[in-house]
Amino acid sequence: MAQKSFVIGVDYGTDSVRSIIVDAKNGEEISSSVFFYKRWRDGLFCNPGKNQFRQHPLDYIEGLEFTIRKCVEEAGPHVRNNIKGISVDTTGSTPVAVDKTGTPLALTPAFENNPNAMFVLWKDHTSVREAAEINQHVEKFDVNYLQYVGGIYSSEWFWAKLLHVLREDEGVRNACYSWVEHCDWIPYLLTGGNDASKMKRGVCSAGHKALWAKSFNGLPPDDFFSSLDPLLKGFTKKLFTDTYTSDQAVGQISSEWATRLGLPSDVLIGVGAFDCHMGAVGGQIEPYFLSKVMGTSTCDMMVVPMDEMEGKLVKGICGQVEGSIIPGMMGLEAGQSAFGDTYAWFKNLIAWPTQNLLQSSSLISADVAEKLKNEISDKIISELSKEAAKLPVDENDELAVDWLNGRRTPDADQLLKGAISGISLASDAPRLFKTWVEATCFGAKEIVDRFNEEGVPVKGLIGLGGVARKSPYIMQVMANVMNMPIKIHKSEQTCALGAAMFAATVCGIHANVGEAMNAMGHGFDFHYSPDPSVVAVYQKRHLKFKELGSAVEKLVDRSKVKES
Repeated sequence: MAQKSFVIGVDYGTDSVRSIIVDAKNGEEISSSVFFYKRWRDGLFCNPGKNQFRQHPLDYIEGLEFTIRKCVEEAGPHVRNNIKGISVDTTGSTPVAVDKTGTPLALTPAFENNPNAMFVLWKDHTSVREAAEINQHVEKFDVNYLQYVGGIYSSEWFWAKLLHVLREDEGVRNACYSWVEHCDWIPYLLTGGNDASKMKRGVCSAGHKALWAKSFNGLPPDDFFSSLDPLLKGFTKKLFTDTYTSDQAVGQISSEWATRLGLPSDVLIGVGAFDCHMGAVGGQIEPYFLSKVMGTSTCDMMVVPMDEMEGKLVKGICGQVEGSIIPGMMGLEAGQSAFGDTYAWFKNLIAWPTQNLLQSSSLISADVAEKLKNEISDKIISELSKEAAKLPVDENDELAVDWLNGRRTPDADQLLKGAISGISLASDAPRLFKTWVEATCFGAKEIVDRFNEEGVPVKGLIGLGGVARKSPYIMQVMANVMNMPIKIHKSEQTCALGAAMFAATVCGIHANVGEAMNAMGHGFDFHYSPDPSVVAVYQKRHLKFKELGSAVEKLVDRSKVKES
């Protein structure tokens, strides 16, 4: 035991942060802990009606300290003394305004309750106008600065969010020294950084969201941004030129954070990346296999050998960046803006009576009402899944489009809305749940079709995340719609495990990420194959899905964007 080495993987999700300690040789989980963001849980600093979703850095800091300390305490001193490294993944693009020291403005007294000084969560779509302007502006230049992000810039990403915040808030604009992704800030924090200009930025976030590219020798030139809006003049100088893959170290843990977390003083901190990228590694991604991290949204990841991507630019995806997933390979990203969120929305919709009326019942006590409310809430999705699975599949069933939070891929468009057609007085809850499940699966098929059409064939599917492991009905519908088998990874924490694999590589315990992935991976335990009896029906329904989607696109009011 004394000769063993251990690493920590930290996974920042939308609602919570999870840390795990694993054996660096074989990936065995020693301890784990989760922390739900308190301010986020209470709905602070968010306005769903405006598509505004902000998170306070204190939620991240408190979660980091709580989860790692709890993991260390649970693992015991023997493990604690042999922890060698920490790597971190986060949601993204989730950037924040920082001062010269790299401190998020929300951690300073003047901005502690200002949403514009907080992290702008990936699902925040307040910058739709700015994204549209970037897409129009790029046409004025000989170089297509959007060529490595699928040709379309999204309101979910770095520059659109920065421009929106600078325009909206003069106070933040004047105090903002730089703009930093969550996945870059946490390693900087852990290493005691105090100069934002020296912060190491990961190639993952830089390439997929901030338009960094080798062929541009960094970011697009200042003229591209300053001619878009003078507020951006000179901003590239406050950012970065060099980027780093996540198998490299940011540095050693600071003495302050070693003490706060109860860790040895020589722990190495790795370069950060997005959750889906490290999750794909934790889920043992293979070349040309689409690795689907399925949570509130989906991130669909693929790696391809560099020589086989030469001359190929896949349109309408979320980027292709060398080394963003596995160093030395091309990393490609796509995804859906709402996946688990779609099911959560439907659950909340039909649970409204129990959530809002039981407490005022004159028939049961408040305590019983609360327990009943929780019991019903916990059972809704599983029971709907059982009933939906019993229903036959017909070409003319109710049909929905899954753009409840806009469309991420293919061809990002956050102005789009969800839609449903063909409902009648016979459309009960199980039938409508079935419809929304099919819609999310049709949306997933659109991504696979785009890769295939662009000459990057999808040879298999890997399912990762909570939905993949806990929802057999959804996974079976996915296999039927895709007409492809899906294998589900054993680990319930592929993102945190992937972060741990990178940490083990950063520390030199494994020579490279591929070696770490093979040694520490948990393998696969569930497989879903398409049901031949419904494949042809789903192919016809998918065509109708495309027709309905086209009709919805024509109804979108883009006047406000055009006026800007």
